[in-house]
Amino acid sequence: MILTARNLSSLLAPKSVALVGASTRPGSVGATIAYNLLGAGLPGPIWFVNPKHTEIAGTRCFPDVPSLPDTPELAVICTPAPTVTRLIGDLGQRGTRAVIVITAGARTEGADFESAVLAAAKRHGMRVLGPNCLGLIVPGAGLNASFAHTSALKGDLALVSQSGAIVTSVLDWAKARGIGFSHLVSLGNMVDVDVDDLLDHLATDAKVRAILLYLEGIRDARNFMSAARAAARVKPVIVLKAGRHPEGARAAASHTGAMAGSDAVYDAAFERAGLVRVADLGDLFEAAEVLSRIGRIPGERLAILTNGGGAGVLAVDRLKDLGGVLATISADTIATLDRQLPASWSRANPLDIIGDAGPDRFGAAYRALLADPAVDAILALNCPTAVASSTDAAKAIASANEQARMGGSAKPTVSAWLGAAAVAEGRRLLEESGIPSFETPAMAVEAFMHLVAYQRSQVALLRTPGDAPSGPAADGAVVRTVIARALNESRSLLSEAESKAILSAYGIPVAVTHIAKTPARRCQPDGRDHVGGRARNAGGREDLVARYSAQVRCRRRAPRPA
Repeated sequence: MILTARNLSSLLAPKSVALVGASTRPGSVGATIAYNLLGAGLPGPIWFVNPKHTEIAGTRCFPDVPSLPDTPELAVICTPAPTVTRLIGDLGQRGTRAVIVITAGARTEGADFESAVLAAAKRHGMRVLGPNCLGLIVPGAGLNASFAHTSALKGDLALVSQSGAIVTSVLDWAKARGIGFSHLVSLGNMVDVDVDDLLDHLATDAKVRAILLYLEGIRDARNFMSAARAAARVKPVIVLKAGRHPEGARAAASHTGAMAGSDAVYDAAFERAGLVRVADLGDLFEAAEVLSRIGRIPGERLAILTNGGGAGVLAVDRLKDLGGVLATISADTIATLDRQLPASWSRANPLDIIGDAGPDRFGAAYRALLADPAVDAILALNCPTAVASSTDAAKAIASANEQARMGGSAKPTVSAWLGAAAVAEGRRLLEESGIPSFETPAMAVEAFMHLVAYQRSQVALLRTPGDAPSGPAADGAVVRTVIARALNESRSLLSEAESKAILSAYGIPVAVTHIAKTPARRCQPDGRDHVGGRARNAGGREDLVARYSAQVRCRRRAPRPA
């Protein structure tokens, strides 16, 4: 695997592109990519390669790679698998720096196809995205080298996904919400370009404000942790990791070929790297919404403003479920609101300003919370009623928020305008003003907690491990021997005996056990095996694993009752 930043700019911001396998057949991958390339606005030349055509969509088509008028910086290949390695060689001889392999190898070819693709590219120092991928979209560079069904809006969120289907789903959702992207990358089988490479690149790209990851497994844990920690220090990194349960993990491994591993290990790794983990696609969308509109928050104390007591209670319940902090409204703020609100208002957080609240009441309460130093962020809720306009309430919140932003006193704000048709216009106005709006109190609270999780992850990221406990030094020779044995046998998991050997080598107490390698190796009454309590291999040498642990424990058994 090539794990460097070399030629990644040629992949993500090429000056010229060639599509090998361009087609005129409606609905085909070759035709879709051709039209996506032409419609994205790449400032440099685009060339098509297919011996069956001389022109596609008004663009000249060449019979083969050697006949191209100039060297393409990036090439996209969507031809049958048996032709891919030869085409990579032709492109490499021309000097092409990066290639996207859309093609998937047949099941019968498997790893052989991927190895051949990588070997052909390495001979010429080319970077490879894929194979078996959707492609990539970089709106700012005028590049859509994918067979996605729609284009992407320009923005500052980057999405890196091990599933092309997730890319298209996020793309469709985001476009409807008016959310744009800096990059959308489908990794495919990751024969070369991996999550680590893209994290390193995107972390240093000033046009990227936050990074969203969809992962099914990690191939190189050390490189991933290094890249993830570096990226999380400078911008939010939100990760959706599939395969949390054994059945899903097996499906993920068969999908991408990446090792799924234990979910608890991923949890610990993500926390240590400063990443924010979300549970499902909906959470990823919520995280994208708040990150694109709010970003970082100054603190966790949330004030809830509502015209419906029930909605406020639901929001508090969800906040406490997720470990959030409900702000304590200051006495000065309560005194201010006592002069502006009806006597029946709640006088506590949540601030229930009663169901007949109009825009003046919403605006006054929101401005009071903006001025309260005990409040870090605000959740505004609205339930439609016949006596007050939800649209006017949204206008009041949006106007007060804009004034506060101009005056430097704005606070992170999320909202939930409950309902459908009656609140649609109000929700649209809030989103246009930069305030994320959700359909339910729980969704709004969950979105806010993504921001809280990011703040907490930064604390974890900067925390340094304590001094190692004093005691005997680890027996490194034992550890290396056990690990080497597993690697030589192409195993990714250690046995119980091997795990205990490593624990014992680090001075961690384990049960005293021995390996019974044959039926004759039976337990003696004193708890030792018949060779004196220490297993030896066929050559008479002490077995390092057996020395520390065993798969079968010899125990003194009480006699059975007569």
